[in-house]
Amino acid sequence: MSVTDILSIQLYTLRMMESLDRILDTVADAGYRNVETVGSHLDDAAGVKAKLAARGLKASSSHVSLAALRDKPEAILHACRTLGFKDLFMPAVPPEQRDMPAEGWRSLGLELGRISERFHEHGIRLGYHNHHWELKPKEGEKTALELIFEAAGSSPLTWQVDVAWLARGGADPEHWIHRYRDRVTAAHVKDIAPTGQNEDQDGWTDVGAGILDWRDLWRICRDAGAEWMVVEHDKPADPARTARNSFIFLQNIED
Repeated sequence: MSVTDILSIQLYTLRMMESLDRILDTVADAGYRNVETVGSHLDDAAGVKAKLAARGLKASSSHVSLAALRDKPEAILHACRTLGFKDLFMPAVPPEQRDMPAEGWRSLGLELGRISERFHEHGIRLGYHNHHWELKPKEGEKTALELIFEAAGSSPLTWQVDVAWLARGGADPEHWIHRYRDRVTAAHVKDIAPTGQNEDQDGWTDVGAGILDWRDLWRICRDAGAEWMVVEHDKPADPARTARNSFIFLQNIED
């Protein structure tokens, strides 16, 4: 299996291009063969699938909001089957909930665990995608991320580990990845610019151009069970360049 078989790109990275046709042309031209969609793409799964197929692309996975998981689970399951992927991730809680107390995070973990059990029955793995706010202590030294997974218990809830957000939150990514390796099914591959650089991009940079040792982190994620390695940049100045540069750096990362 080559790197390109497991490498994907989160289409949120290219959202400023607005047109899905233009976005997909750009990622295909950059060399990608897999993409991670966002929740709105699930609303027209058949149409998106046709656009992907026309460019030799496939959907590796998708993000989907908690509201959608609650309100239209059957429609989401149908979209997953239509697009042909099995990995679905809830990317974040709404901004107004990110400072909620411990009980709120426990409740979230319990709910996601229950939804993951239902989706698992239909062959879909539901997981959580972290940022840095889940690393804040909420109960003694226990963080929100710990509370989520603790409350999810033995459910099949998975984890899409966003390595750079762990690092930005002051955590040791390797420690957390090892701790929850039984839940890891995918990783977001993004990079942090050196201090004082790329402030117009919220401090992010193209993969391979920043301070993270992605050759080591790639191995750590893959060893933990990450089946998809998904490029992302939260605020690129030039989305096409970011997609291209990140692919060029990563295509030989296992050599």
